[in-house]
Amino acid sequence: MEADSRRRYTIGEVAHAVGMSVHALRFYEREQLLIGPIQRSAGGQRQYGAVDIDWLGICTRLRESGMPLAELRRFADLIRQGPGNEAERLRLLDAHQARVEKQIAALEEAREIIAWKTNVYQQHLRAGDASGLWDPTAPQDDQVT
Repeated sequence: MEADSRRRYTIGEVAHAVGMSVHALRFYEREQLLIGPIQRSAGGQRQYGAVDIDWLGICTRLRESGMPLAELRRFADLIRQGPGNEAERLRLLDAHQARVEKQIAALEEAREIIAWKTNVYQQHLRAGDASGLWDPTAPQDDQVT
């Protein structure tokens, strides 16, 4: 969704735009993960701006990548404080990026093992000798892995 900087958005529109539920959006607000106070209409309905949508897009990606709520809350606090703490923001993001890189490396290793094992099973099934692959009832010397 390309947010118009002048328009105000309902909670449902924002939730849809950032791919979260209305309940999750309210949770983000309660947990003080938003960077500004949410305006309200005369009837008390939440009204979000384009900057809120942009920020929530960042928040959801940081959470999806495993950033703990406490760190996300700290990041939001730093942004709300304004200029002057950019080095601390960068340290927080660098630490998170290092964790994500480590997770990616572990997932790539897991993918290689899965691909290798899938290939083993495919070869044995094509050859017609898949019986006994990792058979816990067979003697250890007779097993093909």
